[in-house]
Amino acid sequence: MSVSGAPAASASSAPPTQEEGMTWWYRWLCRLSGVLGAVSCAISGLFNCITIHPLNIAAGVWMIMNAFILLLCEAPFCCQFIEFANTVAEKVDRLRSWQKAVFYCGMAVVPIVISLTLTTLLGNAIAFATGVLYGLSALGKKGDAISYARIQQQRQQADEEKLAETLEGL
Repeated sequence: MSVSGAPAASASSAPPTQEEGMTWWYRWLCRLSGVLGAVSCAISGLFNCITIHPLNIAAGVWMIMNAFILLLCEAPFCCQFIEFANTVAEKVDRLRSWQKAVFYCGMAVVPIVISLTLTTLLGNAIAFATGVLYGLSALGKKGDAISYARIQQQRQQADEEKLAETLEGL
C-alpha cells in the first residue's frame, strides 16, 4: 500500500516485452547498437552544428537530441544525473519491439530529411540500424524448413486438386 492508501503499482503489472522471443544476446546487441548509435549521433551532430547553414544546425541539434534519447532509453546508467532516467527506461522497456523500431527509425530519419549530407547519413546509420534490429525481433524467429516444406506441399496439393476439378468440368 502506498501512503495515500491506494495499492502501489508493482513493476511486474505489465510484463516486459523483452520476453517476447528475444534472446539475451540479441537484447544486448540491440542495447549496444543503441549506445553506439547515440555516440555516433552526438559526434556527427556536433560536427553538423559547425556551419553557417541553418538547416545543418537544425539537423545537428536534432541528432544531439536523438543521442540523448537513445542513451536515456537504452543505457539509463549513463544518465544518472537525471532523476527521471530510470522511469523513462522502464517505460521504454515495456514497449513492444515494433514500437521501438518505429520510434528509433523515425528519430533517425528526421535529420536526414532536414539536411541530406554525408554527416547526417553516417551519423544516423547506427541509430537507424538499432531500429532495424528491434524491427527484426518484432518479426520473430524464422520458421524451420520442415514446416515450410509441409505448408508448400499442402498448397501444391490444393492447387493440383483445383486443376483436376477444372479439367473434369470441361
